[in-house]
Amino acid sequence: MLKNNRVYGVVAIKSIMSNWNADFSGGPKHISSGDIFGSDKAFKYPIKRMWQMQGEKVLYIKSFKINKKGKADETEKLQPRDLNERYEQIFNKSLDAKTHSLEVLANLFSAIDVMNFGATFAEEKQNISITGAVQIGQGFNKYSETSIETQDILSPFRNSTEKKEDSLASTLGSKTVTDEAHYFYPFSVNPSNYVDYVELGIEGFKGYTEEAYEKFKRGCLIAATAFNTNSKIGCENEFGLFINCKKDSELYLANVDKYIDFKKEGDKYKISLCKLNELLKNHVNEIEDIEVYYNKLDVDIDTCGLSCKVNSLY
Repeated sequence: MLKNNRVYGVVAIKSIMSNWNADFSGGPKHISSGDIFGSDKAFKYPIKRMWQMQGEKVLYIKSFKINKKGKADETEKLQPRDLNERYEQIFNKSLDAKTHSLEVLANLFSAIDVMNFGATFAEEKQNISITGAVQIGQGFNKYSETSIETQDILSPFRNSTEKKEDSLASTLGSKTVTDEAHYFYPFSVNPSNYVDYVELGIEGFKGYTEEAYEKFKRGCLIAATAFNTNSKIGCENEFGLFINCKKDSELYLANVDKYIDFKKEGDKYKISLCKLNELLKNHVNEIEDIEVYYNKLDVDIDTCGLSCKVNSLY
């Protein structure tokens, strides 16, 4: 079934003594003012990993191979696949200069990450750029009391590459985390982004589907919690808001995360939708419904009269 309405929303990720999105220095990403944020790539990655674990085709995710060719010091070494190799791996088809673009597009749209997030694909005389139905903004931390903590780590191994006086000692390292941060990501879903591709007559592709949207929505609500690595063990989904426009709605919204207020009072988090209610109160005829999901054990929601369906994350 095709999806025929737009959706706007916000997803919040809580990070406790962890590092949701590190920069190349190892610390949390931040802008010049010092405000901490998470990139859209950090948001998408756990969702793509969740899809992959569920057996879905996911193109844009790192995978590895043992190199069988190349220079002597490069063979039998573990290395990431390039885009062409990944394409051949998941679609079981080789890609060359004679491959028809409609075939490539059909394969691309069969991958759940491309169906949702789009793709930039430039391989073997293919120059394909797909603006995804789902667009995700940068997730800024709304918690004003965040502190950055650095932990020293002692490795159980010595580093024999160090200078002689240091090579007899164990290696020292560090791990940087935030004591507490709350990232609010705005997103939009616009099925009409694929109208031009539908008109091409791509085999098996009719447009953005309800099934693809539901898989994205589920990822928004559980993927961060499900994705446990050393740096993400304290990260979890804590809030989700979905504004479902009517089929022929003429309501167009900018990022709505700025209309959501967040603060901490004691052991409880307080999320206020008062500004959002002010924004939407004159557009109720354009909206099918509004869904709110949150962890009721940790979060209190003040809807300020906003008409919405309230659900528990857990």
